[in-house]
Amino acid sequence: MGMMPEARRFPQGCVASPHYLASAAGLAVLASGGNALDAAVATNLTLGVVTPYLCGYGGDLFAIVWEEGQVSAYNGSGRAPAAATVEAVRSGSSSDRMPTFGPLTVTVPGAVEGWFTLLERFGTLPFSELAGRALRYARDGFPISAMAAASIARARARFGWSREWLGVYGEARAGGVLRQPALARTIQSLGDEGPESFYRGPIASAIASHVRSGGGLMAELDLAQHIGEWMEPLRSAYRGAEVLELPPNTQGVAVLEALNIVEERGDLPPDGPARQHEMIEAMKLALADRDTYISDPASMAVPAEELASRAWAARRASSIDPSRASKPAPGRRAAGGTTYTCAADGAGMCVSLIQSNYMGFGSGVTVPGWGINLQNRGAYFSLDSAHVNVIAPRKRTLHTLIPAMAFKDGRPWQVFGSMGGDGQAQTHLQLLARIVQDGEDIQRAIDAPRWEISPKDWSVAVEARFDPDVIEGLRSLGHQVVVADPFDPLMGHAHAIQVGQHGYSGATDPRAEGAVLGL
Repeated sequence: MGMMPEARRFPQGCVASPHYLASAAGLAVLASGGNALDAAVATNLTLGVVTPYLCGYGGDLFAIVWEEGQVSAYNGSGRAPAAATVEAVRSGSSSDRMPTFGPLTVTVPGAVEGWFTLLERFGTLPFSELAGRALRYARDGFPISAMAAASIARARARFGWSREWLGVYGEARAGGVLRQPALARTIQSLGDEGPESFYRGPIASAIASHVRSGGGLMAELDLAQHIGEWMEPLRSAYRGAEVLELPPNTQGVAVLEALNIVEERGDLPPDGPARQHEMIEAMKLALADRDTYISDPASMAVPAEELASRAWAARRASSIDPSRASKPAPGRRAAGGTTYTCAADGAGMCVSLIQSNYMGFGSGVTVPGWGINLQNRGAYFSLDSAHVNVIAPRKRTLHTLIPAMAFKDGRPWQVFGSMGGDGQAQTHLQLLARIVQDGEDIQRAIDAPRWEISPKDWSVAVEARFDPDVIEGLRSLGHQVVVADPFDPLMGHAHAIQVGQHGYSGATDPRAEGAVLGL
């Protein structure tokens, strides 16, 4: 066997994303003199066209940006419609469970406002220039890969009821060309008129009326009143590094809690069943707490700072049994369908950006005339009025999206993240254990086999590349182990940039069709 690939090294800047065309769009921006934020936005705009089964113009966005000694974090998640009461959703769905797809799951899309707000603060190039490749791929089309065709086929089985969705993607097959002319019209409109057309103009009217025509609750005022939020990241020390995650309504606190629990229990054992057991048990506790306590911060009884504290972790750590798997009360399962992008430039700016429609294409509701696939982020709300994440008017749901950074000596050292729903927090933990404790190369850490726990039944999916002794060892400790594909996209698409003395190292996930490119 040959050498395991190492991270690529770039003296001046780089961008990593889960699709090679999108990373190329980001690189073109860096090469033309744009900064890391310009590159990240161009990459994301292109991802919304070439991976519509992962993200897009009808979804949400979160970001952490480092520039000139300052860190800024942005929460671009939309709220539930003002009419979204438990009673209204129950009545509209004829069910006491939140639907997974369809108009009732649509929350206000925050990504468009997020792109413009980030560009206003940090960008150097106009939106229309950054959207050039996205517009061209939407209008003229791009070749459909086998991976894309498989994702579209899975969605086709789900969205047979959506005439508008089928009109765009119904005939898409591997080797063919996917054109999205209505989406091109949206991109052109954003370039010409900015976010105004999306939130208060003709696009807003089309979104609201189409959602309502299917029995949804969105009104034009819900869109007109959308605004994202600048936030202070949550921070926690982990073995000499300082890890930055976004506070609620994201699940970033689950990463910090799990890291604190792991550190509380001492150094991790060497690679093997005991090490994986320690991390799995810590993650179970953090995910159980996430589902019990985290939602829109306005509805939370326990503040995120307490959940991320050492004292909280110490109490949790003492409950771990090194010889037996635990089974906390079952929680919620959040499927993946997201894109994570990181970028860095010659001036030292670092960007960690994540964007998603939630489950692949989202709700299945595609806006006629504009080609926007609206997110189903509302599916993550509960209809149980006693649950912290119960749906309510203008509320933000618990969100799985978590861009991250790790600092050393007060400056960025790692810029990282992953798609993967519940798996995002779990991937952060596994990557940091390898990179921080083991000193592993970031590409090798991303390539290494991963596991993912389902909070629904606490089963553990493990990639088949794990040593058989690890798989059997976990089973003997009482874990319900399911063996997954060797490089299973279920485990997320992680990307990372490491800041070094002589520039950057970048890594991309073999589970996606991404690229890390730079100069």
